Amino acid sequence: MIKTAYYQDLTKMNTFGMKVKARCFMEYDSVADLVDIEFEELARPVLHIGGGSNLLFTDDFKGTVLHSKIDFIEMLDQEDCHSDRAERVEKSQETVLVSVGSGVIFDDFCDWAAKEGLWGVENLSYIPGEVGASAVQNIGAYGVEVKDVIRKVYCYDTVEEEFVNFDVEDCEYGYRDSVFKDPEIKGRYIVTHVVFALSRTPQPKLEYGNLKTVLEGLPEGSLTPVQIRKAIIKIRKEKLPEPSVMGSAGSFFKNPVISVEHFERIVAAAKAEYCQDYKVPHYIVECHGVTETMIKVPAAWMIEQCGWKGKRSGGAAVWEKQPLVIVNYTGEAYPEEIIGLEKRIIASVKTKFDVELHPEVEHI
Repeated sequence: MIKTAYYQDLTKMNTFGMKVKARCFMEYDSVADLVDIEFEELARPVLHIGGGSNLLFTDDFKGTVLHSKIDFIEMLDQEDCHSDRAERVEKSQETVLVSVGSGVIFDDFCDWAAKEGLWGVENLSYIPGEVGASAVQNIGAYGVEVKDVIRKVYCYDTVEEEFVNFDVEDCEYGYRDSVFKDPEIKGRYIVTHVVFALSRTPQPKLEYGNLKTVLEGLPEGSLTPVQIRKAIIKIRKEKLPEPSVMGSAGSFFKNPVISVEHFERIVAAAKAEYCQDYKVPHYIVECHGVTETMIKVPAAWMIEQCGWKGKRSGGAAVWEKQPLVIVNYTGEAYPEEIIGLEKRIIASVKTKFDVELHPEVEHI
């Protein structure tokens, strides 16, 4: 069924809590509903949103906002999706394929998987948003990206008016990026459901952040997805504001990836400023299409080094416990205040580190 409303208040549909309205709002709860929508006749522009957790509305939306309420989690038969060779590999690893509707809250899926004893998404627990948006954004946390467990993404093509699907290779996933964000086709494909490849074989990933410290005392060989999920939630709650209490879009900036030479310059400057034993946090990463070693440096560290942690600007502020997060501190912040703070942070990081920060949050 399709529900349509005009001049819909979107305040509760974006976690930043921006007080904006949409000229037209349409919500559907089945795949078949998409066939009935006359996309060419919708008020333009057209925007499909999930939980609104990665958006900064800068004004009222003058077009049509679409939202999925497709809500199901279903285990699939292995033989439905694989060639003989792939199937043998899947079974040897005790892989379980799970189809999930685009409107499912992603953390509800993580909770379901953990309770089923299935590994793969526990490190992504408590990330706000919905399953459809997760496949577009390639969400990630604590050493895991959702692309690591996606097998297929099913969509409705609004141009050809047909249902299509993308293998994970076709999604062209990168750091917080995918083919669905390509400006040339952005908005063309509406995700209806996603097939994930989870595992019954224990696969704990504990190398990122202070996860091992939180799990200290629990033998690694006996850990369960539920235990890791609880640890992840504990860490996130301690570092990040609850959107229901303090509006934000989570991590506002992407972590920059730089060359080894650039990183060494930053290390030298940090040691000169502090001491020769000072350690700059970093991670070695592999970048698609790049043969040289690259280094990811936490944007949060850079922002804190520039003195922004806990600083307020009008109704906006940098979160006091995690400088990667910009918050609607008063609950009444204007978009201009958020954007102004963003620009000043970018400028100061550029000056100090010669690094250009890029927002992870999409400006609408």
